[in-house]
Amino acid sequence: MTMVRGKQNQVKDTRKRVLLVDDHAVVRFGIAQLINQQVDLVVCGEEEAAGNALSAIAKLKPDLVIADIALKDSSGLELMRNIKAQYPGLRVLVVSAHDESVYAEIAFRAGALGYLMKGEALEKVVTAIRRVLSGNIYVSNALASRMLQRQVRGHTDIEQSPVKGLSDRELEVFQLIGNWKKTKEIAHELHLSIKTIEYYREQIKQKLELRSAVELTQHATSWVQRENPT
Repeated sequence: MTMVRGKQNQVKDTRKRVLLVDDHAVVRFGIAQLINQQVDLVVCGEEEAAGNALSAIAKLKPDLVIADIALKDSSGLELMRNIKAQYPGLRVLVVSAHDESVYAEIAFRAGALGYLMKGEALEKVVTAIRRVLSGNIYVSNALASRMLQRQVRGHTDIEQSPVKGLSDRELEVFQLIGNWKKTKEIAHELHLSIKTIEYYREQIKQKLELRSAVELTQHATSWVQRENPT
C-alpha cells in the first residue's frame, strides 16, 4: 500500500532564522558559514542595503537581524530605528568594524540588543546570537567593564553627561570629533555630505556654547577620554 504524506507528516523547521545585512559579501559569507553549521540556526537571507533589508524582513520574517553600522545606502542605525518602529519584537545584533566605544550605546538606543566587533565575529558571533535571541544584551567584556566603571563613578548613562542635549546623530559626530576624525572622514564614515557634517558641528557648538572649532575638538576629546578610559 502506498502511503500518502499528509500535512501531519511534515516536520516543522524549528531553527531560528537570521537575516544578514552587510555591504561586504566576504563578511556575510563568513558569518553565514558559522551560522549554518549550527543545528538550531539558519541564515534565511542576505542583504547589503537598508532599504532592501526592510523588504526582506517583511517577506522572510527572521527571528534576528545581524546588521553593520555602515551600509550601502544609509546608516545601519537608521535601519535599526526603522526595525524598532515597524517590528518591535524583532531582535538586532550589530556586527561592525566601527569602534564599540563610540557606537554601542547609540546602537542600543536605536534598538539593538547586542554589539560585536568584526574582529571578534568569527570567534563569538554564535554566542552573541544566542544571547540576543534569549532576550539578553551582548557586549564585549571590555565594554561591559567600561560601563560598570561609569556606574561606579556615578556616570550611569549618557543622560547624565554634559552632552545630554545632543541628538543621537549629533552625538555620533561629537564622539568622532573626539577621536580626532576630520570633517571629511566623519562624512565618509556616516555616509553623509561634508555640508551636513558642518551643519551638525555648528549645532553642537551652539548647544554646548562653544565658540570655535578648537574648543569643540578640545571638549569632544576630553569627553571621549572621560567616558572611555583606557
